[in-house]
Amino acid sequence: MADIKKANRIPEHKKKTVQEFVKLIKDYPIIGVVNMENLPTKQLQNMRAQLRGKVVLKMAKRRLIKIAIEQAAKDKEGIEKLVPYMKGMPALIFTKDNPFRLANTLQKNKSTAPIKAGQTTPKDIIVPAGPTGFAPGPVIGQLGSVGIAAGIDGGKVVIKKDSQVAKEGDVINAELAGLLTRLGIEPMEIGLDLTAVYENGEIFEKKILVIDEEEYTNKFVDAHRWAFNLAMEAGILTKETTELMLQKAFNDAKALAVGQAIYAKEVMSDLLIKAHNQMNSLKSITG
Repeated sequence: MADIKKANRIPEHKKKTVQEFVKLIKDYPIIGVVNMENLPTKQLQNMRAQLRGKVVLKMAKRRLIKIAIEQAAKDKEGIEKLVPYMKGMPALIFTKDNPFRLANTLQKNKSTAPIKAGQTTPKDIIVPAGPTGFAPGPVIGQLGSVGIAAGIDGGKVVIKKDSQVAKEGDVINAELAGLLTRLGIEPMEIGLDLTAVYENGEIFEKKILVIDEEEYTNKFVDAHRWAFNLAMEAGILTKETTELMLQKAFNDAKALAVGQAIYAKEVMSDLLIKAHNQMNSLKSITG
């Protein structure tokens, strides 16, 4: 409420900004909060171009956005729950798509970048084993000082084994940042960092929205395979198993008939071949 009272004392052009936010919040069913901190202007312009027609991205000072959210809360239940997720340099993103597709779109539009001294790594950093472009020299000691086992092979510096040089959340120093850049390792992601999304009074956090599509696809494939195997073993007839189960039953019955010398049209040729082989075996024994 304090921010709403302050809204009466802000300049007219800022009131207009608040009104624009309020209208967008009311007009769009899906509203996300993004953190634009450390996003270079060039990358922001590229992302705006890529996202044009899919989403509306609106930036303003944190205080103005908060005022707009509190004003819109009169007509949009639960929208005020977005305020705690306004981190770094916040902006709001509006769409009529679903929250998961929005998160997926923003994730796919991110690009990698080198990490700088003083930045926090968003993930574990592992330097893979293999050759480098470094000539033998002091660089071997520099690699060793950050936990990278290196040696010389064919006149070039090689990394002997995969080496984890930082954990998620570590602050990177200048020496490690420089070596990672020289190695071509870019652990940072540049893009709109989605922190939460509002839909129908509910808040979806980033950890729920960002899905590894390959992992989920593999899980569905595994689930289908396990279900299929279970149905086959348990004799459960389905569209997918019926034909194979009939084939299996026929083959089992045929094998039983051949093994027990049961005369049937389907196995007579097999029985004759079996009898012929047995005759030849007996002949070779008796001379």
